[in-house]
Amino acid sequence: MRGMSDTAVGHPLLVDLAGALPADRVVTDPDVAAGYAHDEAEWAAHGRPLAVVRPRSPEEVQAVVRACLAHRVPVVPRGAGTGLSGGANAVDGCVVLSLERMDAVHEIDPVERLAVVGPGVVNDHLRAAAAEHGLWYPPDPARLAVVDDRRQRRDQRRRRLLREVRRHPRLRDRAAGGHRHRRAWCGSDAGRRRAWRATTWSG
Repeated sequence: MRGMSDTAVGHPLLVDLAGALPADRVVTDPDVAAGYAHDEAEWAAHGRPLAVVRPRSPEEVQAVVRACLAHRVPVVPRGAGTGLSGGANAVDGCVVLSLERMDAVHEIDPVERLAVVGPGVVNDHLRAAAAEHGLWYPPDPARLAVVDDRRQRRDQRRRRLLREVRRHPRLRDRAAGGHRHRRAWCGSDAGRRRAWRATTWSG
């Protein structure tokens, strides 16, 4: 188990999980676990999980659920974390059951229009697999909304950085010089430094 937090050290549930699962399945590092504590719903409350478990098979999922049931520890299943409702948000002391590694496309039946996949499959991968059989798997509008929102925020950051470059002649002149000036810029203004670097890389 990676990086034990203070609350996780010696916890009987984690001892049982360590005996039932391969070593890389259980994560207790609080910094890593924090990334699994909530989805894209920034407004929704979330707690601090005891651990994150990333199984690779149904049998490992069963082992996790049985252990949590025996120790009366709540289980919060999680996919890719792109939800917008907070449905996958952790509660304090829970085990986040991340299904991201169970992402195989097991079967596509073009006659029955049926796909059998793992719970962690990515929509784009399933769409590509269906296309190989002459089928089309429609995208999830909610997921596209998340991607579009991320793209908009990224574009907004780029526009702010470019405005910063235009406002400061010295920064603009150095950015226009290309990669050879990349290490020469050591100004104290972190925002200007980031703006200059972003412009250099994108050029």
